[in-house]
Amino acid sequence: MTKHDELPTRHDDPLIALLHKAIKLSIKMLAILMVVVIYWGVADVVYVLYEQLRHPPFMLLDISDILKTFGAFLTVLIAVEIYQNIVLYLRTDVIPLKLVIATALMAIARKVIILDFKVLEPTYIFAAGTVILALGITYYLLGKNYKEEL
Repeated sequence: MTKHDELPTRHDDPLIALLHKAIKLSIKMLAILMVVVIYWGVADVVYVLYEQLRHPPFMLLDISDILKTFGAFLTVLIAVEIYQNIVLYLRTDVIPLKLVIATALMAIARKVIILDFKVLEPTYIFAAGTVILALGITYYLLGKNYKEEL
């Protein structure tokens, strides 16, 4: 992976160098906080699954329970994707655009999976479909034009 230093810690102006170091430290703190959020999310998945299984009928899940569990799982996976975005940015100092688009696709896919189509208006469903189509085309074009390694 090539290094493109958008925030060089060595700079002619000492103030700018200090500010760049402060920003990099902030990004590292975000990575630490994201790991905490991921662990918290895993604990939430366990709790949601436990709560769904302990209510009558015991050890059985209905469709809404399964969708809640899928939503919790996908939320944790989205947090992992965001963590990967942060780490990749720290390693290369370049925003990993293709990974950001993939994360957005996963987030909108999570939304579609947990949607209750009985209560939604058609315009909301159409808007979600438009967002998915736009992100999918963007992801395809990024993959076609840039051979970015993730």
